[in-house]
Amino acid sequence: MKYKFLLLAMLLSAFVLGSVAQAQTQTQTALPNGLKIMKMNDSSLITDTKGMTLYVYDADTGDGKSTCNGTCAQNWPPLTASADAKPVGPYTIVTRDDGTKQWAYKGKPLYFWKNDKQPMDMTGDGVGGKWHVAKP
Repeated sequence: MKYKFLLLAMLLSAFVLGSVAQAQTQTQTALPNGLKIMKMNDSSLITDTKGMTLYVYDADTGDGKSTCNGTCAQNWPPLTASADAKPVGPYTIVTRDDGTKQWAYKGKPLYFWKNDKQPMDMTGDGVGGKWHVAKP
């Protein structure tokens, strides 16, 4: 009887752990190549695979159009998408004024901030009251 209980507990544990691993894998595969979700304290943010923070711009209304061009794009480089990239869940691809492709999250184009120097820097958050860390 004691062994049956132990065997049942082991099987139940394996099932639960397998479900957790599957859920984590599904979350990871719901991201386009080159992106990941990082956790910091009680919040999450979207970064590239190197951990560099991505931002959204209030002037981009979420209609799939980037309003950050020219000098703005020099300060806030767009997260470009390859020509063969495909949308994944809430991650879509927008076409910039110069014809290049850019990743967007829920219709808001994603950008880097030129002054972030190392992974998890967030020095662009709040710049001009219009730039914010991209959060899933």
